Amino acid sequence: MQFLSLKPEEEDDPAASFAARAGIYAEFGKIVCVGMGYIMQQEDRKVVRLKTIRNDDEKVLLLELKQTIDHFHRQNKDIIFCGHNIKEFDIPYICRRMLVNGIALPECLDLGGLKPWQVSHQDTLELWRFGDYKHYTGLDLMAQLLGVPVAAPEMNKTAIARMYWEQNDLDMVADHCLKQVYMAALVYMRLKGWQEALPDPLYV
Repeated sequence: MQFLSLKPEEEDDPAASFAARAGIYAEFGKIVCVGMGYIMQQEDRKVVRLKTIRNDDEKVLLLELKQTIDHFHRQNKDIIFCGHNIKEFDIPYICRRMLVNGIALPECLDLGGLKPWQVSHQDTLELWRFGDYKHYTGLDLMAQLLGVPVAAPEMNKTAIARMYWEQNDLDMVADHCLKQVYMAALVYMRLKGWQEALPDPLYV
């Protein structure tokens, strides 16, 4: 049997180490905000529609997220999720927290037993790697390289945790999250070769 361990560095106090690192593990973390968007064709250009779900009650938030995902999936069975490092972090994290809260996974996120080539979700980090799986490039750097405005520089997980737990500012967390989603959408558009004028976001 294996046990998940948050091994602190030698100079770290165990409590400080837990506070700094625990949030990145779904076993210890809590989701208080999910930002999402989708790209749609509007007349002669593509636009990005954005939405946030935020709530201090994680189970309420995840139930609303599940309803939103199921709604889109009913409308389009070929829905593809996309994000930066979404395959290795975001999707697994959300799925684990849903199960912790006793919520059945949406059909399009229930990936158990599927082979990698059967999963249609796209990851901007994976697209940028071109098969070089030891390579990691942050979203901010990719945005700069591809000429996408950096709307909100990426913050480390500790800073975001402090924003919520110490400053009690869920609105600021949500704002940062949404800006990152918008930037990821524009990066994805550039990677796909959609060289149109950068669209302004629409909020729903």
